[in-house]
Amino acid sequence: MSIRVLLLAIACLFCNGLNAQAQADDPVALVERTTGRIFANVAENLEEYTANPQALKTLVRTDLMPLLDVNYAARLVLGRAGRGLEKEKIEEFAICMSSLLVNRYSKGLLYFSSDIKLQVLPQRGELNEKVTRVRTRVTLPNGKEAPVDYAFHKTPEGWKAFDVIVEGISYITTYRNQIMPDVQANGIDSVIARLGTGDLELSN
Repeated sequence: MSIRVLLLAIACLFCNGLNAQAQADDPVALVERTTGRIFANVAENLEEYTANPQALKTLVRTDLMPLLDVNYAARLVLGRAGRGLEKEKIEEFAICMSSLLVNRYSKGLLYFSSDIKLQVLPQRGELNEKVTRVRTRVTLPNGKEAPVDYAFHKTPEGWKAFDVIVEGISYITTYRNQIMPDVQANGIDSVIARLGTGDLELSN
């Protein structure tokens, strides 16, 4: 799967349809409410954001990142390499991962096109507080349809997303396969430092 397809898929978080009976605290409704705000903002200010990507990063960090449980995602990405690490180190690593996601989501939004359509599928079964998947189907301008799903769990602060699955490929699994061996070989401090400086690049 190309990076372009991934970015387009991420950009397609923007919903134009949703189960009208979803409850206000339902993960599906949460996706619609949060991304709906971003959709309207980007659609109105795309030219400005193209000229000033930093402003778009600010939008993503303010409106989208609160939807994500970055600390939990960081633990999943680290996998066995994260066992025994201090809470502060996990949080420091989570901050690096957050910056990475902000950059990649922002780049994805610059591919926004009114020809891209997204359908949010109805919730399957009862909500599961450990993991509930929000399923979407993206139709790209070339007519190709791709599944982009979001894994949520219930936290004391409400429902939070911790994984994005694009065409069956989990971002958690993809990053874990790259990062965990590096942490085991070189240590978490080295990985955090190189992520921060951009010396360690993660492929999608």
